[in-house]
Amino acid sequence: MKSIFNTLFLGMMIIAGNAFAGGKGSANSIYNFKVESLSGGTIDFSKFKGKKILIVNTASECGYTPQYEGLEKLYKEQKGNLVIVGFPANDFGAQEPGTNEAIAGFCKKNYGVSFPMAAKISVKGAAQAPIYKWLTQKSLNGVQDAEVKWNFHKFLIDENGRLIAVFPSAVKPEGPEIKAALAK
Repeated sequence: MKSIFNTLFLGMMIIAGNAFAGGKGSANSIYNFKVESLSGGTIDFSKFKGKKILIVNTASECGYTPQYEGLEKLYKEQKGNLVIVGFPANDFGAQEPGTNEAIAGFCKKNYGVSFPMAAKISVKGAAQAPIYKWLTQKSLNGVQDAEVKWNFHKFLIDENGRLIAVFPSAVKPEGPEIKAALAK
């Protein structure tokens, strides 16, 4: 009886793992995620295979908000090799209070943002979005645990969909730390 239970349990864990991963293989890849776009469509991370991906939680009323300018510049400079995906979140100091429509307008008008932006999510706590659970938990990403401590925290994913670096908010998108990581 114990053997049957163990077999059933293992089978359920495999099914649950495949469900989490979208049934597309290893849960250690960002390519298993699809998220709602700020404009209402879907951002499918599997479409970014072969490129590095820089994921950034953003906010419109933060001291780091001018980093949108550096993110846009980096995106244009590295367009063939890098995709930047912004994730608006209101988790820190209520600095992203707007609706998806208001955020999209703000980003376009003030910074000319052309890189993909996801719909507003939570990047920490009980309501943490699944993609941020993957980014912050070694048990899911296979690389490291990381805590999002403020807006404009950055995660770099390699061309194979694996997490390779994490940068705190103060690291500028055009800074030497990110440029060095992109060159690897």
